[in-house]
Amino acid sequence: MIHMMGVDEVTDATFDTEVLGEGRPVLVEFTADWCGPCRQLAPVLGAIADEERERLRIVQIDVDHNPGTAARYGVLSMPTLMVFRAGEPVKSMVGARPKRRLLQELADVL
Repeated sequence: MIHMMGVDEVTDATFDTEVLGEGRPVLVEFTADWCGPCRQLAPVLGAIADEERERLRIVQIDVDHNPGTAARYGVLSMPTLMVFRAGEPVKSMVGARPKRRLLQELADVL
């Protein structure tokens, strides 16, 4: 998995506590080591995590090592970005995108 500053790693075991129990919105990147677009997205997510840390937490979960959470939310493509607020998924996006576009798409959930 690609580790980024400001982006925490979660697992099937920690997902409910780290994501569903978080007070602020959480952007979850469902990722895999073999995913090229995930590598493209890494610096974008790292920058947003740093800039928006007061309003948004960003985490990533490796679907190969944590298939339960991916199956639970019907994740089939990588990267899938899913925003959770108050323990519920409120937005889902598939594929890498530039920072500006991602911030525009996140504006309604921040």
